Amino acid sequence: MGSATSELPAQRTPLSDAAETGLKIVIVGGFGVGKTTLVRSVSEIRPLNTEEVMTQAGVGVDETNRVAAKTTTTVAFDFGRISLNDRMVLYLFGAPGQERFWFLWDRLFSGTLGAVVLVDTRRMDDSWYAIDRLEHHRTPFVVAVNRFDDDPRRHSLEEIRQALSLPAHVPLVDCDARVRSSGKDVLITLVDHLYEMAMAQETTP
Repeated sequence: MGSATSELPAQRTPLSDAAETGLKIVIVGGFGVGKTTLVRSVSEIRPLNTEEVMTQAGVGVDETNRVAAKTTTTVAFDFGRISLNDRMVLYLFGAPGQERFWFLWDRLFSGTLGAVVLVDTRRMDDSWYAIDRLEHHRTPFVVAVNRFDDDPRRHSLEEIRQALSLPAHVPLVDCDARVRSSGKDVLITLVDHLYEMAMAQETTP
């Protein structure tokens, strides 16, 4: 991505005494798609992350040819927190993207209310596994397209929806994982989606 910097809050915000609803959200997607960046940009606490420097040991194991500038990788998960209002708090878990760590995903999905699938349009095939596992677990999700500056193809959201075979009811939005306001909009989209699904279930006879 380009040289834009994350919009970090001036200070890390303590949890409000009025907070009464905590929602577990998982952020998934392919290797190098921006999951750690998204957690870092929106978290109001210092994020816990398990990034390690990539070494020669990963050659031939991790697919790095399309993310040549990437020098570190998540080996467990990222964790952050963001308060949407005085009462609602989201706990964010960023899943590792490499195939060799996919066994962790099913455990991360336990107790998850919803998820964000982060997509890089240069490597859309990397999104299939995330979508498949979420559908398997019947976990509601939204898809956020993390636009990279060096991507010459500006696929429309409708083109991306068709390429991923996303049903019409699954929200699909653009985002810039580096920018706090953009990441927060993605999370609000997910919460709104969860609310609409809950209301629909209540009104179903």
